[in-house]
Amino acid sequence: MMKDRKIILGVTGSIAAYKAAVLLRSFIKKGAEVQVVMTPAAREFITPLTLSTLSSKPVISEFFTRRDGSWHSHVDLGLWADALLIAPATASTIGKMANGIADNMLVTTYLSCKAPVFVAPAMDLDMYAHPTTQQNLERLRSFGNRIIEPAEGELASHLIGKGRMEEPERIVGILEDFFASCDDLRKKKILITAGPTYEKIDPVRFIGNYSSGRMGFALAQACAGRGAEVELIAGPVSLQATHPLIRRTDVESAGEMFAAATAIFPKMDAAILCAAVADYRPETSWEGKIRRERDERLTLSLVRNEDIAATLGKMKRAGQVVVGFALETDSGIVHAKEKLKRKNLDLIVLNSLQDEGAGFRHDTNRVVIIDREEEMTPVPLKNKRDVASDIVAKLVTLLK
Repeated sequence: MMKDRKIILGVTGSIAAYKAAVLLRSFIKKGAEVQVVMTPAAREFITPLTLSTLSSKPVISEFFTRRDGSWHSHVDLGLWADALLIAPATASTIGKMANGIADNMLVTTYLSCKAPVFVAPAMDLDMYAHPTTQQNLERLRSFGNRIIEPAEGELASHLIGKGRMEEPERIVGILEDFFASCDDLRKKKILITAGPTYEKIDPVRFIGNYSSGRMGFALAQACAGRGAEVELIAGPVSLQATHPLIRRTDVESAGEMFAAATAIFPKMDAAILCAAVADYRPETSWEGKIRRERDERLTLSLVRNEDIAATLGKMKRAGQVVVGFALETDSGIVHAKEKLKRKNLDLIVLNSLQDEGAGFRHDTNRVVIIDREEEMTPVPLKNKRDVASDIVAKLVTLLK
């Protein structure tokens, strides 16, 4: 899986920098092309000559190495790479990455990098456990970076605790697994709906819900990261989809989402229907703003919207897969299983508003994935990005 992969290996000023030589040698032996970028402090722990010899490439450490006007382009590096691995990553570098302090070539390259980023922390146990470090790591996770947790053991201070950079063999295995998953959905086309819908009452009011769209956008990123071409139909949200394989269509109402989904679905291999679509809309929409002074009471007559999941369940041909979502407040398993059968879905993802930290307006989620045989896969509370990866892994097994 490493053959011909392009990897940037970032090395920072830690005693664990000696492990970078083992990492580099392993990548090269597996057929990868590696460009080393060092911070100035890293050169105190391992020489550029060693890493340059192993990589057969000049090591990059400074923006400018000569006085002839030439310079190292962090932008070109970021576009060149299939992955950026920073190992070891010190508390200082992690803090700079988390807060955009681009005062060296490595952090500048990180900020320009389009490829997935892996961070392998290495520091003393108290530095690792400090709230500042943990907050910075969590912020990097929220950006989509993958943190390779340090191991426990004897540290440079001779104290025993968590802070040892993970062993090179394990890190190489993590990247191999990542590259293997990158091809899972290559050439597959996935439709994803995300966010809420707004059903217009008058020019300033609507019926909507609390969906932020985070789960749907995480699913889009996860599918694109595995090589799929993603058609993302998004309701009114402020999120951005940055992956080049994601093509976004913005809609507002359930009717607009229904029209877009039914038009796109026939060309897709699968659909993940994550949007919180309004079940009803006002029968009448006022052209002008409704005045408070007009009536003591205002009665809205609501009519049912078309069911996107049920419609696609009827439309799907052999080989197509449809994944639905069920947000419940009670008897969740019963309702989800019933919806799975009634709408002819292949998977349904149940989340409950009774679970703390799950559902709308959270960065985390806890779900149960249920298949057509009613086999249930519980996914514990974790970041929605990680939940998305678990859901997409299930989808991959069905598409295979």
